[in-house]
Amino acid sequence: MRVLLTGGAGFVGSHLADALIADGHSVIVIDNLSTGSIDNIAHLKGHKNFEYVIDAVENTQLVAELVDRADVIYHMAAAVGVKLIVEEPVRTIETNVHGTEIVLKHAAKKGKLVFVFSTSEVYGKSTAVPFSEDADLVMGATMKHRWAYACSKMLDEFLALAYWKKYGLPVIIVRLFNTVGPRQTGRYGMVIPNFVRQALSGAPITVFGDGKQTRSFTFVGDVVGALVAMKDQKAAIGQVFNIGNAEEVSIMDLAQRVKKVTGSASEIVLIPYDKAYEEGFEDMPRRVPNLAKLTKLIGYAPKVRLDEILKRVVEHERK
Repeated sequence: MRVLLTGGAGFVGSHLADALIADGHSVIVIDNLSTGSIDNIAHLKGHKNFEYVIDAVENTQLVAELVDRADVIYHMAAAVGVKLIVEEPVRTIETNVHGTEIVLKHAAKKGKLVFVFSTSEVYGKSTAVPFSEDADLVMGATMKHRWAYACSKMLDEFLALAYWKKYGLPVIIVRLFNTVGPRQTGRYGMVIPNFVRQALSGAPITVFGDGKQTRSFTFVGDVVGALVAMKDQKAAIGQVFNIGNAEEVSIMDLAQRVKKVTGSASEIVLIPYDKAYEEGFEDMPRRVPNLAKLTKLIGYAPKVRLDEILKRVVEHERK
């Protein structure tokens, strides 16, 4: 099978490329390296089943050619990370919405299966935890740039499902919940790599807000395993699925666990959201997935728990 990965030099994309090639598939990556890195796919260079193009999904002609060559498209190219989203709202919206539009438009011409990557951020300010795929999505005010990413991804979902309804384009929407592991950058606010790097360097571990907000973290290998299994499931087409881990932890507890696993003497410091991001920044107090739908589809059960995830990230960073 020939697989196209947009944003394939990113954290999740590079791990997905590894898994697909290991299964004998041919992989083409397109990435403009705005948030991805050539280092993530350097080990795949020269492999007979791998090729890559450094370019953006906004290159319509190139995307048309690559889509035509593929059997399945995993569309991951996007602006990601809370810090980038707050600082670059125009880039966030344009990249996420326009890029998805281009991919869907060309995939529809040939009826190619498209995975559209969304996010737990779309649940917004909802308090209906754990979040289910058919639950209401509750957004903040448009004046708050923090919600630009969530809204752009929500529009991606609407657009993908509209292509499925109007043109019969096979689409599968996946909402990822805080995927973590080796190769993830902390450049744009990803919390675990930032905490680990701060702890290893002896710098203060900076917790934004009061640290009581909770998240659930999923090992990238568990996410990739689900993504590979789902491509063969016809029942998944036209559907939305959470992919995550229901193990919940407060960000303060996370900082303490990182400090313990690294043996660091770093101080844990609280930084108000207004100083970390922008005045009036809003955050989600909890973010936990309901995984029943994905479990029913493929028997999904995340295997790697948080403490083991932290050990693997620390080992990677030390290397």
